[in-house]
Amino acid sequence: MSILVTGGAGFIGSNFIIEWLKGSVTSLEPIINIDSLTYAGNAESLNGLKEYSNYTFAKGDICDAEFVSAIIMEYKPRAIVHFAAESHVDRSIKSPQAFIKTNVLGTYVLLEAARSFWQCLNASEKALFRFHHVSTDEVYGSLEKDSPAFSEESPYAPNSPYSASKAASDHFVRAWYRTYGLPVLTTNCSNNYGPYQFPEKLIPLVISNALAGEPLPIFGDGSHIRDWIFVADHCSAIRSVLKNGVPGETYVVGGGSEKTNREIVENVCSLLDELSPDPRGSYNRLITKVDDRLGHDYRYAINFDKLKSDLGWYPTETLNSGLRKTVEWYLSNSEWLRTSKS
Repeated sequence: MSILVTGGAGFIGSNFIIEWLKGSVTSLEPIINIDSLTYAGNAESLNGLKEYSNYTFAKGDICDAEFVSAIIMEYKPRAIVHFAAESHVDRSIKSPQAFIKTNVLGTYVLLEAARSFWQCLNASEKALFRFHHVSTDEVYGSLEKDSPAFSEESPYAPNSPYSASKAASDHFVRAWYRTYGLPVLTTNCSNNYGPYQFPEKLIPLVISNALAGEPLPIFGDGSHIRDWIFVADHCSAIRSVLKNGVPGETYVVGGGSEKTNREIVENVCSLLDELSPDPRGSYNRLITKVDDRLGHDYRYAINFDKLKSDLGWYPTETLNSGLRKTVEWYLSNSEWLRTSKS
């Protein structure tokens, strides 16, 4: 028995693999990681796993049907956890084709390979198998300031090429359950932050730029609101859904921490002022307004009552504790930050 992870050299995938292998319950279960190592996939994030004999890395593209099928048939996983995706909104606005290819076609290839494998299993193995699709809250569109938070019942209304590609992949996953009976699970999560995040995303970008004395860009007036979750909490939610989630169901995942982008940047600056002070003054001096993103969603928020009531899951980190851990990690891993940027 093993777990197949796609995109395991990326931000959330690498955290999931590290925590899975170091966990007391699951540490003996093998993990096979498929990743094509694009710009956001950093093999160095997983250097600490070389000592684990039950970790296998297979470099390849999830759009390569022959490669994917061969890996699945060789390792015969009891579950596939699908993280692999193009995920940066700004990149999707400039070059949407890559997002359609990876997020839509790649998910289709995985679903078909998983279905072919699953149909060959015996009854008990079929009952155990799961295909867990990791998605985003951005598929639900944008909220007004006082609108109710997203839930599993929220209608889809994607507003960027990225969110549209993830919405399409969500629909394919649901269709493979309804049409073929493939036992799927879907989680739609809010904004993640934490160790190993590629420094084009807001929090690591602010840390990286601040330490280099470079401008800290904020879109527009910085009033856009996001629900933030520490990546370890997201990974624990995935493990909970993978273990106890009902096939065919969707679970939204949030951290219960709504903040404006400006508040996030100011909080990171305050932590840097404390942990790595700049003799030239507070890092807040570097905050710079830039032109707003095209089609910028105003607010995301998550109502994760279903996770709490059905699976007993709660986030363990507050925004303050998670941000402190994040800043401390980047300060202690300057070489990882340097090589990932290069």
